[in-house]
Amino acid sequence: MSDEFDVTLASPAARRTALYSVLGQVPEGKVVSYGQLAELAGLGRAARWVGRTLGQLPADSRLPWHRVLGAGGRLSLAQGTPSGDEQRARLRAEGVNLANNRVDMTRHGWRPMEHSG
Repeated sequence: MSDEFDVTLASPAARRTALYSVLGQVPEGKVVSYGQLAELAGLGRAARWVGRTLGQLPADSRLPWHRVLGAGGRLSLAQGTPSGDEQRARLRAEGVNLANNRVDMTRHGWRPMEHSG
């Protein structure tokens, strides 16, 4: 029997806790994709679940939700919407360059050297 906890089989609350814990570690000026965040949190291939869950965060959340992007650095929140405009403003304020609705993941992508769930 493995001594590691399989988050994919955990309760919804445990899955959210794992997600929020990893999201809280993404440093200013760095971004992560929904899929990468799911993987780092031990949630497997749950990118869509991550997106839905982050969409339900309370407005006053201090988690850096704006640092989570679609595959390939694509901004998935539409420009001209309150949340999309806020995401772009927050990223720019952190020095993240945006071009053609994308972020350069090579330059701004978060690559934790070591992760322990």
